[in-house]
Amino acid sequence: MSTYVHFTDQQKDQARQTDLAALLQSRGEELKRSGSEYEWKDGSAKVTIRGNLWYHQYDQEGGDAISFVRRFYDKDYPQALEFLLGGKVGMLVTSPPIEKKKETEKFELPKRNDTLNRVYAYLLIRRGINKSVLNAFVGEKMIYESAEYHNAVFVGYDQAGQPWHANLRGTGKKSMFKGNAPSSNPEYSFHWHGKSDSLYLFEAPIDMLSYISMHKCNWREHSYAACCGVGERVLFRMLKDNPNLKKVYLCLDNDEAGQTANRRIQAKLYAQGIPSEVLVPQRKDWNEDLLYMQGVETKIEPEKSEGLNGEEREEEKCRELQLS
Repeated sequence: MSTYVHFTDQQKDQARQTDLAALLQSRGEELKRSGSEYEWKDGSAKVTIRGNLWYHQYDQEGGDAISFVRRFYDKDYPQALEFLLGGKVGMLVTSPPIEKKKETEKFELPKRNDTLNRVYAYLLIRRGINKSVLNAFVGEKMIYESAEYHNAVFVGYDQAGQPWHANLRGTGKKSMFKGNAPSSNPEYSFHWHGKSDSLYLFEAPIDMLSYISMHKCNWREHSYAACCGVGERVLFRMLKDNPNLKKVYLCLDNDEAGQTANRRIQAKLYAQGIPSEVLVPQRKDWNEDLLYMQGVETKIEPEKSEGLNGEEREEEKCRELQLS
């Protein structure tokens, strides 16, 4: 027999929908606004807050208000619900023990959409990625559009061509969604193998594509990787699997989290006798540098209310670009 605290579905949903920015501000926490999001610091690491959702940039994980309280306030599930509900408690229930089966979720790529219109519109028009660079990755089946949410999907493969990682980025006008598919292996996040001895490491696939778009000359000869955060597992996997790689260029974001990670990774490389060099974008990241070069000075943010018609116009323009 076991005893647990029962909360109604309405109570759970109420707790889950708690506005995290308001919660943190009520507790005296310092937040920095960035467009429709807020930034909150977990030590030196950045946590992105939007409504009831959060995303930890360093650990590459996130969730809703309940998981936020459980992680950052060190509470179990009933305690987190009680905390978010302002002290309201659930009903104490006794039930027979249930045998739990441990299941490991298998990695699966999101189902592909029939077209890439929204992905092309997002990456070419709104992010300024070079068309020939984008076509190269699409041709290798490393970028596609998901069927259900029309996300841009950035796929990472092992040396045998088996996919092990998928980074997702929302393409809608108002979407700020980003994250990894469940059970993605960070050792195989989005990357490109070249024949030279140089490897360039970035935080996000769009940063990687932006840098290549600005340095297109013989870009296919080099190797590139996006760690989809500020970890380094893909870096050391690539160094292990590709003995031709002799020098690493660390190209993480120009912010506290990115530069702290640069120093940490550079120290690990030095300990292994691997030469490295830090390349820092002039602005916050390489995509902001690319857009600035193209005459777009403002950071990409959700637009106010173009709605579906605006997206349809973008798709039509993109279809013309694909055919040109």
